[in-house]
Amino acid sequence: MKKQTLAQRINIIRAGVMGSNDGILSVAGIVIGVAGATSNTFSIFISGIAGMIAGTVSMAMGEYVSVNSESDSQKNAVEKQKVALKENYDNEFNIVKKKYMNSGISDELATKATTEMMNKDALVTTVREKYGFNVNQFTSPYAAAIASMISFPTGSILPLVAISLFPANIKVVATFIAVLIALSLTGYAAAMLSNANRLKSTLRNVASGMLTMLVTYLIGLLVGSLA
Repeated sequence: MKKQTLAQRINIIRAGVMGSNDGILSVAGIVIGVAGATSNTFSIFISGIAGMIAGTVSMAMGEYVSVNSESDSQKNAVEKQKVALKENYDNEFNIVKKKYMNSGISDELATKATTEMMNKDALVTTVREKYGFNVNQFTSPYAAAIASMISFPTGSILPLVAISLFPANIKVVATFIAVLIALSLTGYAAAMLSNANRLKSTLRNVASGMLTMLVTYLIGLLVGSLA
């Protein structure tokens, strides 16, 4: 089996982190919404389980289709680049050279660097510089789907356990707090993997979770009052 690159491993880890985050948020929204409508623990738990199963299948299939589409697009770009190199090598050479020059490299040094890189592997060089990815380093759709299939229900466990085990008088508040703590952790982890601003990403994730739970709970209260 071919060893995965760091970028491939990070993409799979990212799929896992986001799957866990979605599991936490989706099931939390469901159980808190149902808790707003009824105090029946069994009804709340069953609705959460149903959401977990549906979300797991949906996330896995969605990740599989998404990564497959991206992989197909990259493979098409590689085939297109093979033709471009065969039909007009000089033009492709100049495209790479110009990109190096635009980054501040002198004409002479850019020519030398482009010549060395193109002589080493013209296809890899031009694909990387024109399309921004490395040839034969595609993320596996199966690995991404499996990561989501495992991480979504794993994330779902927290709100399910919290809403089921805490006393009736504090279960909603306790679940709310537990979910916000978990979302802050997944938001921070996602920011680290994406090299994004840690604080903004964490706050954004927590805010979206807070809004989701508040809206679903209020809707649950409304439905419960009308029942």
